[in-house]
Amino acid sequence: MRVLLVSTYDLGRQPTGVAAAAAALGAVGDEVVCVDTSRDRLEDDVLAAADRISLYLPMHTATRLAMPIVERARRLKPGIPITAFGLYAQLNAGWLLERGVDAIEDEVTPFAFDRSGLPPLARYASLQMPDGSRRIVGSTDATRGCKHLCRHCPIVPVYKGRFRAIPADVVLKDVAAQVAAGAQHISFGDPDFFNGPTHARRIVEQLAVSHPGLTYDVTIKVEHLLKHADLLPVLRETGCLFVTTAVESVDDRVLERLAKGHTRADVGRAVAIARAAGVTLSPTFVPFTPWTSIESYLDLLETLEALDLIEHVAPIQLAIRLLVTAGSPLLELDDVRRLVSPLDAASLTWPWQHEDPRVDRLQEEVMRLVGVNMRRSRREIFAAVVSLTRAAAGLSPRPTHAARDRTTVPYLNEPWYC
Repeated sequence: MRVLLVSTYDLGRQPTGVAAAAAALGAVGDEVVCVDTSRDRLEDDVLAAADRISLYLPMHTATRLAMPIVERARRLKPGIPITAFGLYAQLNAGWLLERGVDAIEDEVTPFAFDRSGLPPLARYASLQMPDGSRRIVGSTDATRGCKHLCRHCPIVPVYKGRFRAIPADVVLKDVAAQVAAGAQHISFGDPDFFNGPTHARRIVEQLAVSHPGLTYDVTIKVEHLLKHADLLPVLRETGCLFVTTAVESVDDRVLERLAKGHTRADVGRAVAIARAAGVTLSPTFVPFTPWTSIESYLDLLETLEALDLIEHVAPIQLAIRLLVTAGSPLLELDDVRRLVSPLDAASLTWPWQHEDPRVDRLQEEVMRLVGVNMRRSRREIFAAVVSLTRAAAGLSPRPTHAARDRTTVPYLNEPWYC
């Protein structure tokens, strides 16, 4: 059987889920064709030659982009079986089945990765270094799922507090293959690299031995940075360039509603501990929520400045609005249920409006500002966001200072996060 595996978007990285599926299908004798439509057009003849189409849907954006492919396949080859897999396939199973997908495939722990049918790593997002150079980026996962239950996280309805470790030898072989293909840096896609700290340590220590000079980045919760502070020097010594950490907010009231497991004070402690260990933090945020006020948003900006994190934060993180997705535990909260409209099929979310229209207007203005200034420095964009926010709060403008030419921290040059 010829199986067409399609990825529509995976944060600008070579899709690890497709590589795992390609290995599994190849092992049972299927002929596999891979197309990543974020990099290449899906041609009609490729689609027509397939016996089955399987769509990889790891995130919200990928799911929305997949629908035109389903519609096109149904027009071109009406009877072809279409399946979907990945986190958002399971999260939106009913919605997908109503729109032409025949079945949702369960996620399994990978036993191998086959990236031979995907575009080369050099065509994906790269790592921007402070000196202006760039590094080719590979990606892999050491675990699937997460043992935490943050209310806004799409992983929770699917995994329900469970996670699975991918065998270390499988992860290491995948990294070795990507290094051979040119990878100079590996981005681990685990929701939390320290869900299994012993497993994580084993992998990064072996990487440092097998691939001297290879760098990597990981994602770790604030509470795990505090709990496993003794492992941060290990990360630094084995080549970790930065740690993404989902701070989300510095408002304790919001953090409690999101069930994040940390407080505003914890954020400050995590920043201090990471700096002492020589580890760069790259915080992410969901700054616009039903509980955000103009004043609390301004407080977030002032906190980032006080903690010297302006250049550590991708500008898009200052504009993100809370998504209430299918099955979200956020819908358990009375104030969320009171604000949301019915599920919107076009956006795959439960839309909500803030009780203070000024907050919604500010979010739209910040998103617009970030979107049209992608080439400006992070510090320049931050200053512009501060000006917008002070104006919305009825405060006078602040004196501006000369911006640095480039960021002082490494970052992936495709920073979207949903």
